[in-house]
Amino acid sequence: LDHLRRGGRLVFCEVKARSGPGYGDPREAVGPEKERRLRRAAEIWLARNPELFGLEIAFEVVGVRGRRIERVPLG
Repeated sequence: LDHLRRGGRLVFCEVKARSGPGYGDPREAVGPEKERRLRRAAEIWLARNPELFGLEIAFEVVGVRGRRIERVPLG
């Protein structure tokens, strides 16, 4: 579980690396079960960091292909 805070927004993300275009879109690598686990992990993490409860929460898949980074919102 990775996270990034920028101002009043906290983003939880699943990072996927792809070595070439033949391996599909990074979003395809995160199905409903993986997304559910990501959200559950974020809930647990936030429970341990209650000072961050007031922030806007977002979920993303971050795909890395060589030097290119793609961010795809979940949900």
